[in-house]
Order: sequence, then structure tokens, then C-alpha cells
Amino acid sequence: MNINQLIAPDRVKCLSGIGSKKRALEALGQLLSSGAVGIDPAYIFHQLIERERLGSTGLGHGVALPHGRLKTDEDSPHDTPEVTLGSFIKLDHGIDFDSPDARPADLLFGLLVPENCTEEHLQILASLAGMFSNTAFCNQLRNCTTDEDLYALLSSQQQSQQAAS
Repeated sequence: MNINQLIAPDRVKCLSGIGSKKRALEALGQLLSSGAVGIDPAYIFHQLIERERLGSTGLGHGVALPHGRLKTDEDSPHDTPEVTLGSFIKLDHGIDFDSPDARPADLLFGLLVPENCTEEHLQILASLAGMFSNTAFCNQLRNCTTDEDLYALLSSQQQSQQAAS
């Protein structure tokens, strides 16, 4: 997985004042829609909410990986991008994300995957879960104070993972 193909600087944000899972998913929907021309942020939010209803995407240790799929058939209400998109937000205060350890989530990586990319979807989720299981890396993210610092750190983590492979 190449995280730099998933995220862009304008989809990585430090956010304050978000106090609920719903508001966090709305923010992720907005960010994801900026990379998905022609797709309504409300539609993305709905996809994220529907996935959360199946079970929490909270990993624990303050991390959540909300994700959704976009229909790729002729009846879909939008022009579906043929690429997977990601967004990342760091919250100033953790929110309840129904995580297994009951710890509030403050690091959220949103993912939007075309419906027909099932294997890719699972591989990306596994890679992200591995990346965010690194406590030192998560602490570094929490110490970032600007969007640019967050993006640079996420990008450098990708490069260090590739060098270790």
C-alpha cells in the first residue's frame, strides 16, 4: 500500500471542536469528497454511517478507520472514481468510537473504496491497522500541530515502511 496514493495534503487535517462520531464522519466525508469530484459529501457520510451500523471501525488505542464503498454500477447517483481515496483527521479531543478498549478515538483515517475492489479494500485496511498499531508513530501524530506536519509524518511513515520491507 502506498499511502501517498490514498491521501493528499488537502485531505489531512488537525480539527478541533468535534465532539461526536457523527460530526467526525461528516468531516471525513467532506475531506473525502474533495478528492472525489462529482460525489456529494452527504452520500459519502451516509456510506460511512452505514458501515458503522454494521460494527464499529474503532481499532482501539485512540485510532479508528472509518471506511465505505461506492457503488460502481450504472444506477449509482454519482460519477464513481476508479481509485481508492483516503483522508486523515487528528482531533484535539478523543470521541467515543465504540472501540474494543473503550478509549476515545482522536486519530481517524477515512477510506473510500470502489465497490468492486474487495481484495484491495481488505489489504489497505490491514496495512493501515498495522501502521496505526505503532504506538510511537501514533504519539508523533498526536504531537503534530499543523496539517502540513501531519501529512509529512504520514508520508515519512510510508517511506520508512517501504525501506524496512
